[in-house]
Amino acid sequence: MQQVTVVGAGVVGLCTAFFLQHSGYSVLLMDARQPAEGCSKGNAGHFATEQVFPLADPSLLRQLPALLLQANSPLKIRASYLLQSLPWFCRFIGNMTPAKQQALQAALSQLNGSSIASWQKLATLCQSQDLFRYHGALLVSEQPNQQSLQQQYQKYRMAGIDVSLLDAAETMALEPLLANSISGSLNFTEVAHTVDPWLLCQRIFAAFKAAGGQWLQSTLVAINPGTPVQLVTSTSSFSTGHLVICAGAHSAALTTQLGWRIPLEAERGYHLMAQDVGLNRPVSSLERKFIMTPMQNGLRLAGTAEFSGLDAAPDFRRAHLLIDHARSLLSATVKPAEPVTVWFGNRPSLPDSLPVLGSCPVHSGIHYNFGHQHLGLTQAAYSAELITQSLRGNLPRGKLDPFRIERFGQYRRQKMQA
Repeated sequence: MQQVTVVGAGVVGLCTAFFLQHSGYSVLLMDARQPAEGCSKGNAGHFATEQVFPLADPSLLRQLPALLLQANSPLKIRASYLLQSLPWFCRFIGNMTPAKQQALQAALSQLNGSSIASWQKLATLCQSQDLFRYHGALLVSEQPNQQSLQQQYQKYRMAGIDVSLLDAAETMALEPLLANSISGSLNFTEVAHTVDPWLLCQRIFAAFKAAGGQWLQSTLVAINPGTPVQLVTSTSSFSTGHLVICAGAHSAALTTQLGWRIPLEAERGYHLMAQDVGLNRPVSSLERKFIMTPMQNGLRLAGTAEFSGLDAAPDFRRAHLLIDHARSLLSATVKPAEPVTVWFGNRPSLPDSLPVLGSCPVHSGIHYNFGHQHLGLTQAAYSAELITQSLRGNLPRGKLDPFRIERFGQYRRQKMQA
């Protein structure tokens, strides 16, 4: 039985370990922390398969000055991190050409289009169907003329997304607790959400271990490519037939050892838990750029994008801003959960909005599955299936070409690690 080591126990790593184990591999899953204690613990819980557009939207250039100056802006770049983040943003802007937008949208559509089906398969295998809801999702607008909303509607329709344009009355019929300021919405019907992302991850981990999966809580220090691959951790050294890097925002440090400099940024998001108000489905705001998701333990208010570096201290004022947004969108009284619960996590974001997915073109036995930006939860199960098929040699030629690691530049030979 072939041995595979998966480094990273967020939702992407958990799904990868599970599907590999289910396919007959002997799998060791490792992480410096307990499973799902990073970005996967507090995400918005929305399987956002409608989000097939790259984040590098040319319209952002017009909005950028206002976004950077507003105190309650959904985007923040810390002054101390501005120079360090400039190369990433230059690459980000470079993806705004029409040709690149079209190619990136096609690649995202490929991943998102199969994501719900993969999650349904995984939920059945892990006996976690009770954590899924298929009530759709709303994107609401507060603009009286609905011009921007109509433009978004046409854009989604042209992309093949199942969406309907609702006026204020139709929106209120679905979610009566929304405020009178809501002028209309987009209703996405082919999406889903989970009522507890962390519990979902724990179910996957339990099923993985029950099927014979191995777990190691340790930090991966060094990777020495070869046949087999040699790994040095903070607690031991061992060899493995295959290594799959699923370490989220920490993946760049590992790929650098392997000769690849990846423009991976830790794009920080925050959440605040509010008391349940009775929403039926996730509701996001076109103007405010945040989302409200009903969960088992309350209403999760999530969003914001902060560029401050992987190790910077959190600024929980970003989380507390979210409750003001929620109070503007809801007629119901919105109160923080008791005790007040705030959270932050580092999304692994690449400037083209695509993950790195597939086998290393230089080092045999090394594979990549990271960088899913805002869509880690959405794409985790299907990405895991693709990696499993890739290891087994069952993927059609070219299937993973848009996601290859070498799209960011040439391999640079590194010294072997001690």
